[in-house]
Amino acid sequence: MNTVAPGAIETNVFGGAVRDIPEVSRFFAEMTARGRVSVADDIGPMIASLLEPDNRWVTAQRIKASGGHGV
Repeated sequence: MNTVAPGAIETNVFGGAVRDIPEVSRFFAEMTARGRVSVADDIGPMIASLLEPDNRWVTAQRIKASGGHGV
């Protein structure tokens, strides 16, 4: 089994703070190489790609999908 570790993402987590509070969003965005927080459309395709037959040998991995957070 694999696990995906997204960075700050605009969701309802923490009461939607990353999505709804500009200061919180900006705080996390400044820590990413992309200069923004992620949205579901950034993470979903990456997760879907793990289900492709070509990725069958990717096993027991923690995959960071954070837009370069901490780079």
